[in-house]
Amino acid sequence: MTVERALRGAPPHRLLDSLRVDLAQQLDALSVDLLLVDHGLTWLRPVEPAQARTGAQHGAAGPGPEGRAFTSQQPYLFGGDGPTATAYLPVTVRGERYGVLVVVLPSGRVTPETTEDLVHVAEVLGHALRVADRHTDLYRRTRRAQPLSVPAEMQWGVLPGRACAGPEFDLHAYWEPSYGSGGHVLDWSVTEEELQLVVANGAGPGTRSALVSTLALNAIRNARRAGLDLVGQASLTDQALYGQHRGDRSLSALLLSFALASGEVRVVDAGSPTVWRRRGAVTERIDLERQLPLGMFEDTVYATQRLRVRPGDRLVFVACDREEPSPGATGTALDRSVGRAIDGTRHLSGADTPQAVVQALREAPGGLPEDVLVLCLDWRGSVIRGAEGMESVKGGRAEYEVCAKHGTKPCEEGGC
Repeated sequence: MTVERALRGAPPHRLLDSLRVDLAQQLDALSVDLLLVDHGLTWLRPVEPAQARTGAQHGAAGPGPEGRAFTSQQPYLFGGDGPTATAYLPVTVRGERYGVLVVVLPSGRVTPETTEDLVHVAEVLGHALRVADRHTDLYRRTRRAQPLSVPAEMQWGVLPGRACAGPEFDLHAYWEPSYGSGGHVLDWSVTEEELQLVVANGAGPGTRSALVSTLALNAIRNARRAGLDLVGQASLTDQALYGQHRGDRSLSALLLSFALASGEVRVVDAGSPTVWRRRGAVTERIDLERQLPLGMFEDTVYATQRLRVRPGDRLVFVACDREEPSPGATGTALDRSVGRAIDGTRHLSGADTPQAVVQALREAPGGLPEDVLVLCLDWRGSVIRGAEGMESVKGGRAEYEVCAKHGTKPCEEGGC
């Protein structure tokens, strides 16, 4: 389509102007506007030049047509009985929800083919926005419903985004404070064979913690891009943090590698965030063999553990700076609150789950610290199962049999 050529040739800050001209010529579009979701996933804000900014915004999950298109991730056509109709089209790239494209057309130009073309236009626009973001501040300014702190600017600048989707998985994250920073670390990388994922507890608010997180994230990426395995990534990051802070600052992290074909998961748990799994009607915490946080001591030796995920499994990672109970300490108030929060989101999409879990935890007795990150991973890929639901797993240095239903612990329930 000419739209693709036009967007590729447009200056980064003039994408919307180029799109308006092209859609007016092709579809007689009367107006074209772009609403981008803010950092808190609360508001949809129009892209406007600084001198024309009105401050208008719409609820990202509100009852209006904009919120309906954004939440459902489906195109929505409003009107058509009169002289004009308005198409609301979600702008999403590989699972990352950017906002909504709003196109007003003469009613006579609205056909199923036109709607299909506009859906394609919104997809192309999303990819163009990702590239343009490197060269202009226009879209980043639009996404700010309030000022960002300097540590938050650092965090948003290094994190890969809030979502990633592929044929085998759907991954979405949400963190608070959205306009401050808790120093959380989040990263992923996808190849033909695997999904690598990193989630780390916040090192606390402030610039110093953001510097710790930035160093850790770049050390992990450096090791991963050099071809090192999870143990190598943890070891290099451990050395980088210890070399800079001599044990005064450390980071509790979880490094995972998912085999896309089999669902086998390799894990390095360095004092990690908690991991929860919803399988069928059962929600439970997965107890991993917790090792020392990254950067706490010099030359820490890390080991890999293994587990599996099955099609339909949902993993929820909860990272916060509160002191977590030790593995096996079930029945704590935090465990009960997290379990109930995840249970309450069973009918929600993966995209809506992290924010809903955070909100539920905020309202639970005791609540959570101000700094929290929740990540939801829905697994669709196939998995190889052992006989009678049992799988051989290596945890640290020991080989042992674990129940596929109950994670890495030997099954203690009869008839499982």
